[in-house]
Amino acid sequence: MDRLHEHWLTEGLIDFEYKKYVLLAYLQRVKQSFDRTELYPFMGDLVFHYRNLVAVRDNKQMLNQAFPRELSAESLRKLELTYKQIVEDDAVMRELESIIDYALPKFKSSLDEGSLIYDYVESQCEIAPIGLTSLYSREGYLFVTQPPERETQIFRYQVTFFEGSQEKARGLHTQHVATEPRSISNTYEQIKLRLIRTFTDLPNPSAYLILSRLQLPFQATLMPVAKRLLIKHISQAA
Repeated sequence: MDRLHEHWLTEGLIDFEYKKYVLLAYLQRVKQSFDRTELYPFMGDLVFHYRNLVAVRDNKQMLNQAFPRELSAESLRKLELTYKQIVEDDAVMRELESIIDYALPKFKSSLDEGSLIYDYVESQCEIAPIGLTSLYSREGYLFVTQPPERETQIFRYQVTFFEGSQEKARGLHTQHVATEPRSISNTYEQIKLRLIRTFTDLPNPSAYLILSRLQLPFQATLMPVAKRLLIKHISQAA
C-alpha cells in the first residue's frame, strides 16, 4: 500500500506535470481501496493532506517553511548546522500555487467519496450497552460483532483527552483482550461477567456492543467506525 509522503508537495522535482502524475497515481490507489470498502488508512491521509494544502494556500509563510533545506557549502566547511532555503524565486512559487489549485479539488472529491462510504457504514451499525452501565464510562469494554455473528471481538477501551486547536478533543485507546464465540449459551452478558472475574481492576465496568449489519473489512473500516461511534455515544451520555 503506497501512501503519499507528507512532504510530497515540496520534495523532489517541483513541476506541475510531475506532481499531477504523483497525485493521480495516489488517488487511484485511494479509489481502489474505497471500492473494496476499505476506508483507512487512506481516509485519515486525505484529511491530513487536504488540511495541509488549505493551510499552505492561506499562509504563504508556511509554504516557505515547508521546503526542505540543504546544508550550505560554508556551513560544511565550518561544520556548523546552518541552512539555506532551496527556493527563492517567484517562478517556483507560481508553479507550487498551480499544483495546489489543481490538487485541492481532487482531494476534496476523494474525501467526499470516503465520507459517503463512512456515513453508510455508520448507518449500518448499532450501539447498545451490555448489562448495567457504570456511571464511570471513560474505561470499560467494547464488543464488536458483524455477520454471521458467530464470534465477537472484545477490546478494553479508555477515553483520552487532548488539547486541539480550538477545544479539548476526545480520543480512544483500545487493547484487544479476547475473541469469544457467540451462542445462546454464551451471551454477551455472560462474557461480560467473565471479564469482570478475570480483570479485577475493573470491578464495575461499562461495556458496549457495536453490531454491524454488514460484513466489512475489520481493521480498515469496521473498527475505526466502531471507535468513533463509541466516543460519540459516551460524549452524548456525559
